[in-house]
Amino acid sequence: MNGRILLWSITSALAGFLFGFDTVVISGAEQSIQAHWGLGAGVHGIVMASALYGTVLGSLIGGWPTDRFGRKPTLLFIGILYIVGAVGSALANDPVVFIAARVIGGLGIGISTVAAPLYISEIAPPKYRGRLAGMFQFNIVFGILMAFLSNALLAGIGENAWRWMLGVAAFPSLAYAALCLGLPESPRWLLGKKNDREAGMKVLRLIEPQASEAQITSDADAILAASSQKVSKGRFWTRQLRTPIVLAFLIAFFNQLSGINAILYFAPRIFELTGLAAKAALLQSVGIGVTNLIFTFVGLWLIDRLGRRTLLFIGSFGYIGSLGLTAWAFFTNHYSIVPVCIFAFIAAHAVGQGAVIWVFISEIFPNRHRAEGQTLGSSTHWIFAALLTTFFPKMVSAFPPGYVFLFFAAMMVLQLIWVIVMVPETKGVPLEQIQKRLAIQ
Repeated sequence: MNGRILLWSITSALAGFLFGFDTVVISGAEQSIQAHWGLGAGVHGIVMASALYGTVLGSLIGGWPTDRFGRKPTLLFIGILYIVGAVGSALANDPVVFIAARVIGGLGIGISTVAAPLYISEIAPPKYRGRLAGMFQFNIVFGILMAFLSNALLAGIGENAWRWMLGVAAFPSLAYAALCLGLPESPRWLLGKKNDREAGMKVLRLIEPQASEAQITSDADAILAASSQKVSKGRFWTRQLRTPIVLAFLIAFFNQLSGINAILYFAPRIFELTGLAAKAALLQSVGIGVTNLIFTFVGLWLIDRLGRRTLLFIGSFGYIGSLGLTAWAFFTNHYSIVPVCIFAFIAAHAVGQGAVIWVFISEIFPNRHRAEGQTLGSSTHWIFAALLTTFFPKMVSAFPPGYVFLFFAAMMVLQLIWVIVMVPETKGVPLEQIQKRLAIQ
């Protein structure tokens, strides 16, 4: 693999590290924040979900700067948003300021889920695209692990520990923003959006240093041809794009209806429901991060070997079994198996939806509509994540936890049916060929 592509992919994927860290670091601080400002359950749910509201907005608008200004400037801007969000959250003196800072950080998360996987998919060779684009997900779970670990290490430093938990994210955010300065622009944006053939071919030469000039010219022509087709020049919400639109919506919908964000956000609280002490529950949350990281490695190793569709099969069966057993454990008071079931759930997610979602969405749309398609998938993901996180505290207080986990298991049965009936395989196929396979002309 070209070392340059690997470096650029890792740099872009670091947005995922900040995404994972910022998203989950709140789990260690949430009970301290509630106590510090004396928040009721309803307001506490809003405070907890505030970053997700920003994420929803960021995911809805993320396609605009990505297409208008380019992939590289957008990735750099994401780093700035992360810095402001981390510092503002740590220094907030009331819930309103805290919510505003979390919304700003959430904007960075939302835009990153549009721009980063899209950028990687556009510079990656087809045979490595799954692994390279999947590094975004790997960095998400690495960030999640570091957030859980950081929370555990900072938990005992005093009454302001929660401020340090949230503020340390500023340091990796600075490093990421600096690294983005060394990225080139996407050749597909240069050719398809900016119509700058010379600049696009220059980047293609960097991506394929061993290729002949004739091959570089052929690649550029293929990108331009795909961008000049009728659907590429037309509107996004058209009949021709119905298949990728439905696929992007449903993969994001099912991702969140597994309950993944609720479990990540409220892991210590879920473990405390089983009778674990607060400190033990926090340490069990670190175990979630380790499990997530290990099985994300497995998912990335398999994604270009078994394919996206097969991993969704594997993940669906893992979801159904682990969530079903968790529901049974709460119904029958067999609490001792809950941590193991939650770890199995995280493993199923990491190998299945976690490894596939951002790769798959970034592959299935034409070049001209890729940012809009990524926006659709990302915004769907985050709208349901925000709703789930907002209402989860009330769900577990209004209903026995067993019913909540049983609902998630039922949704994963529906996901399995969807994978069987509708999901195509995109493993190893050039982006322009995927456009043809999905009958997008």
